[in-house]
Amino acid sequence: MTDRTGPPAAAVTAPAEAGATPARAAGSGAPRIVDLLRLLRGSGRTVGAAFALIVTGTVLGLIQPLLTMRLIDRVSAGEAIASLVVMLAVLFLAQAMLEAGGQYLLDVTGENVVRRLRRRLVERLLFVRVQELDSRRIGDLLSRVGTDTTVLRDMVAGSFVQLVTVCLTGVGAAGLMLWIDPVMFLVVAMTLVVAAVAVTGVMVGIRSSTEQALASVGTMTADLERVLGGIRTVRAGRAELREAERIGADVDAAYTAGVRSARLGSVVGPAIEVAVNGSFLFVLLIGAVRVSNGSMAVSELVAFLLLATYLVMPLAGLFSAFSLIQRGLASLGRVEDVLRLPVEETANAPANATALPPVTGAPVLLDLQDVSFSYGERPVLRGVSFSVPRTGLIALVGRSGAGKTTIVSLVEKFYEPDGGRILFDGTDIRGIDPRAHRARMGLVEQHAPLLHGTLRDNLVYAAPDAGEERIREALRMVNLEELVERLPDGLRTEVADRGFSLSGGERQRVAIARALLARPELLLLDEPTSQLDPINERELTDALREISRERALLVVAHRMSTVRAADRIVVLDDGRVSSVGTHEQLLEKDPFYRRLTTDHLTRSATDRSAAADRSITAP
Repeated sequence: MTDRTGPPAAAVTAPAEAGATPARAAGSGAPRIVDLLRLLRGSGRTVGAAFALIVTGTVLGLIQPLLTMRLIDRVSAGEAIASLVVMLAVLFLAQAMLEAGGQYLLDVTGENVVRRLRRRLVERLLFVRVQELDSRRIGDLLSRVGTDTTVLRDMVAGSFVQLVTVCLTGVGAAGLMLWIDPVMFLVVAMTLVVAAVAVTGVMVGIRSSTEQALASVGTMTADLERVLGGIRTVRAGRAELREAERIGADVDAAYTAGVRSARLGSVVGPAIEVAVNGSFLFVLLIGAVRVSNGSMAVSELVAFLLLATYLVMPLAGLFSAFSLIQRGLASLGRVEDVLRLPVEETANAPANATALPPVTGAPVLLDLQDVSFSYGERPVLRGVSFSVPRTGLIALVGRSGAGKTTIVSLVEKFYEPDGGRILFDGTDIRGIDPRAHRARMGLVEQHAPLLHGTLRDNLVYAAPDAGEERIREALRMVNLEELVERLPDGLRTEVADRGFSLSGGERQRVAIARALLARPELLLLDEPTSQLDPINERELTDALREISRERALLVVAHRMSTVRAADRIVVLDDGRVSSVGTHEQLLEKDPFYRRLTTDHLTRSATDRSAAADRSITAP
């Protein structure tokens, strides 16, 4: 009975529906303020509580100038002031505590928004079509998950509270200032209008500069990820300085955009300073005249000045909030680009998709019928047709670029064919959920990538419930028992990132054991012996022959030992199947296969001669 790993498609949550982040259709334009507000969905109670605390604190702050006015009047009249002093102290303390509590709740809301966004981005990226990921820079996508979401968090935690506080304080202060002295209020209002006009045009430029800066940071991250991922090639090519210069150019581009944003933002400060200083200057001059002629009491002037502070000083926070919102809009646009990337059917399976096709037991397990495929304008496969029986070893051979690895990608549903059909167990895989389809097969990639973690983690990656006996059996089949005994912590030994702590051949055998543990019906192997020495190659070839008696193996092969061991060989030439048969049959009837064999034997003889020379001359 086949052991299938992974849940059926019905158990998979569609990333497009997770969380509460807005995701507009492609081409619907740049994000708007309303899209930022939608980020708060699901946090209504917390935001409501935060705003309630902030509003209450603001109201208490507006009462303080009136109490101060009353305090001055009592001092002038020689009346007791102890109760008013205590009341003012309580109001100061209560306001500070309420606003601190509100800010804390908004900080928590910002962290929650970022958590939901990042989880949704991670889910989306893990389900994005492989073909789409192949066309994008991974480092830039990582930057959007990290840097851009952090900007959105700061926007949520800072801008909304500033907007609410400034608006509420401004309305309250304006009303009280009108009540105390309408003439002086008009003076203050005129200076604020002048500052607002000066700053409004700056905001669009800040958003554009932020987008450029974030894009440059994304490019920098992508270039650094590329270099660190291939650091051995970089060092061997003595390209450290060239790569540093390339990445430095990205850093400089981010710096230039940041400086432009800072230059535009620097306009805000002087404009606000002019508004503040001008307002106070006019209020003092006009207030002094009105106090001297008896039109206004000293206590009213003091209260008006305090209210002017409540109206003018928060103006800096208002424009700072607008600036932060512009940066948030720029980040949201980059985040939504990721959320609109097309995903596999796994994430949003069509109604007619088969969750887990039944095993039919038909003699043919895999059947390619007139399959064609192109990478953009470059055709790779042209009408490829062949079948793989339920058991046995089928080898795919041909020149580099003939389309062998592409066939593996199509069978795994990483790509969709442009034409023709691929049937697995009699069912067209176009209508099968990818996860259910892949649960019935195993894949060993050409470069056999390993993931950071322990050796055991890597082995059981596709079969997390595998017991120790199954693990030992898989290790025995690929001749890895001696390696495990050699390692200091055995299966618990940490494997470095990409498996660089192991040799190429060891990584290859670990990848094969990992695929075998899932007990697939079809095992796809892309150059499984390319990095093995002759002894391990021969032993692994024998193991593959043994495995092929119970399940189907489709092997992309260049090594002649693997090709000879195949029950049937499919020869690809220029994207087409030129012939199918056994090794002996193809030597007799296919000139192209004979040339491939002759070239391989010539290279093998040269390699053996070079090895012999090295052994003779070795000290």
